[in-house]
Amino acid sequence: MKNDNDVYGCSIEIFAESAANSFTYKVSGGGMIVASILSDAQELIAFGDTEGARKELNKAKALLFKMMDNELSFHPTTS
Repeated sequence: MKNDNDVYGCSIEIFAESAANSFTYKVSGGGMIVASILSDAQELIAFGDTEGARKELNKAKALLFKMMDNELSFHPTTS
C-alpha cells in the first residue's frame, strides 16, 4: 500500500493545513491554491518530470475533495 509520500510527495494532512493557514487561502480561497498547484504541475510536465506532476495533481485533487467535504473553502475566508 502506498503512503502519502508516494502519492503526494508529503503528508497531505500537513500540506492541507499549511494551505489553509496561508495568506493566499485567506484572501483568494482554496480555488487559487488549487490553480497554483495545477500551474506547478504544468511546469513539471514541460520539464519532463511526470512523477512530480502526478504528485502535484494528486495534491490538487485532495484539496478539491476537502472543499467538496466542506473541510476547506473554495472562496476567500476573509473579506
